[in-house]
Amino acid sequence: MSDDTGGLDEGEGRDDEVRGARRIPGPRAAADDLDPSRFVPPPPARRPEPVPEAELAQEPEPTQAPEPAQEPEPVQAPEPEAALGRPRVDEAGPPALVLPHRVLKALLGAWALTACSAAETEAVEAHLTECAPCADEALRLRDAVGLLHTDRSLDLDPMLRTRVLGNCLKRRPATIPVPEWAAPYDAETARLDALLRDIGGSEWHAPVRLKWFEGERGVNRKTTVAGVIGHLMAVDGLVSAALGLEDPLAESVPGAPRRSSGLPLAPTRRTETYWSAARRPLTRGIREPWRDQSHALIRTVSFVGRDVSELSVSYGDFALPLQDALLDRAFECWVHAGDIAEGVDYPYEPPSAAHLHRMIDLAARLLPAALAVRRRAGLAGPARQLVTAGSPGRSLHLEVEGSGGGDWYIALDSPAALGSAEHTVAQVALDGVEFCQLVAGHVPPVEAAAGQRGDREAIRDVLFAAASLSRL
Repeated sequence: MSDDTGGLDEGEGRDDEVRGARRIPGPRAAADDLDPSRFVPPPPARRPEPVPEAELAQEPEPTQAPEPAQEPEPVQAPEPEAALGRPRVDEAGPPALVLPHRVLKALLGAWALTACSAAETEAVEAHLTECAPCADEALRLRDAVGLLHTDRSLDLDPMLRTRVLGNCLKRRPATIPVPEWAAPYDAETARLDALLRDIGGSEWHAPVRLKWFEGERGVNRKTTVAGVIGHLMAVDGLVSAALGLEDPLAESVPGAPRRSSGLPLAPTRRTETYWSAARRPLTRGIREPWRDQSHALIRTVSFVGRDVSELSVSYGDFALPLQDALLDRAFECWVHAGDIAEGVDYPYEPPSAAHLHRMIDLAARLLPAALAVRRRAGLAGPARQLVTAGSPGRSLHLEVEGSGGGDWYIALDSPAALGSAEHTVAQVALDGVEFCQLVAGHVPPVEAAAGQRGDREAIRDVLFAAASLSRL
């Protein structure tokens, strides 16, 4: 621009405008601008119009104003305390912010999130003491904010599926419900399936170490995530065969060997046979046949009804009623799901308390027979007090604490005897999950018990018998 404008170019004019303006506070809610007394920006500086040369020649030359860079005007910037909304020590504080009701109501959400300025907070809180509807709304919003900031695990509650299904069935009962004794298997297979859905393709080949107990020591076997699912499917095939369904071992290994007695292979040999028959390492493709097999089992027992609960399922070396066999399969599904979760570094919760209690009860009922097997193998102390079948005898009080816990009395001298509180000679206290880890062979027997009292030999025999219930 020419000198006709008083010697100031366009850039210098804008610089004067900035220097002459009041300090602009930091970002705040739009409601602050509703009160003109809070901040009224000055009108933009008007640029002087050029003067014609004729008039310029007749009028005296205007006095050149000093440049702000040489003599800057003092800027009325607030002190740090004032900028933060605190009154200065030597002056009276600023007047309280006065806002209409509709603006204060709109600020309740920001107040609950502590996103208001100090003046807004003071105005909102003063209003809450006078307006009951706004006070109630403020309490509701503050409670909602508390829920947003709760530190919780990202994993779903293991009981969520049960509650959702329960609410659905209350509104529309199932035409053919799942038997109560099959519910743990239904829940644990569904939880494992959800875990498998979330893991990546490469994680199916992640190493997993399976642990169990044999004789007096723990053993382990290394496999993959896909190998674990193949193991579960092979052993579930024992239940499928008992129900007349297709056996995956018979499909993958035509003419699969059986014992000379005609009994099926034990779970360990079934698994080894299934793994060795695979032409290549198992992949994520194993999920669908395992999932279809578990669904077929649940549908079949649901259609057949209660009459099938006592059907015998052979494990080769022993047999279980169908209802206990499905409970055993639910237990193993949970244990191996934990092995998979550990292998891929993923958290995994125990079963619901009701289902965990059923699993503990099954293990407690199997302990007298397991103790007798170890005694015949010379791995447990001799019987001390034989009684007739069905009569109470020497017992160990098994006290399981925590989720799914309870009290069980384990017969020590004969599987046919009854456990009795009156004939208790020892007591062992364990946590519910810890006891299940012992039964799964994941915890050494000498480290399992949280509390022991009474006959030391009986305690040792029962703890080792519990570990001997584990298998591949």
